[in-house]
Formats: sequence, C-alpha cells, structure tokens
Amino acid sequence: QVQLVESGGGLVQAGGSLRLSCAASGRTFSVYAMGWFRQAPGKEREFVAGMNWNGGITYYADSVKGRFTISRDNAKNTVYLRMISLNPEDTAVYYCAADRESVFRREPKNYDYWGQGTQVTVSS
Repeated sequence: QVQLVESGGGLVQAGGSLRLSCAASGRTFSVYAMGWFRQAPGKEREFVAGMNWNGGITYYADSVKGRFTISRDNAKNTVYLRMISLNPEDTAVYYCAADRESVFRREPKNYDYWGQGTQVTVSS
C-alpha cells in the first residue's frame, strides 16, 4: 500500500512558477512509475507528466512541454513537479499517482494509488 500527499499548490500570477511535491509512504515506492495529472472544473482528468521507476525516462503532455519538469528523489520518497511560465489554462487540481508497474503508462486508469490533490490557480 502506498499513500500519496501532494503539497505546494496555490495562487500565482500568469508567468509565475510553483513546485509541487508528492510525499509517498511505503517501502516499494522506489520501484513504481509516477505521474502527475490535473483536472480543471468541467473537464476530464488529464495527463501532465510522468516518469519510470528511477526517473531516467520522463514524459510530458504537449501543453506543458518545456515549462514543467518532473523529478523524483527515491531516498526521500518524493516526486516533484516544477512548473514555470504558468498561464491561466494551467489552473486545475493537480494529482500525483503511483503505478505498480515500473515503466511509464499514460492513462489514469493504469495508476493504482492517488493523492488527494492540490489546487493550482493562475490569475491573468
């Protein structure tokens, strides 16, 4: 069992930056692929960024490529999402998720554990 707790969300002006953190419990965290997803009001949950078990391979949605960076520190059981050049379209609840498979998979249905989410609001 893995429990995930996100933090770092908040209100930021367009062009600003934030770093989200996802703290994980459980001894097997280091072998799981990890992903960040987001859900805006009235929209489906969408993939943002993901990585394989050791962070050696990363993936990004086209809408955030070049602006967001996913990383992990397995010694600290933590995954990060660094976000720069934020715009109002990035406003959403951001979730981290863990996949018991070590390799990255994009679809939310593949993920076994989810955090409660953290709100990111970007004002224009």
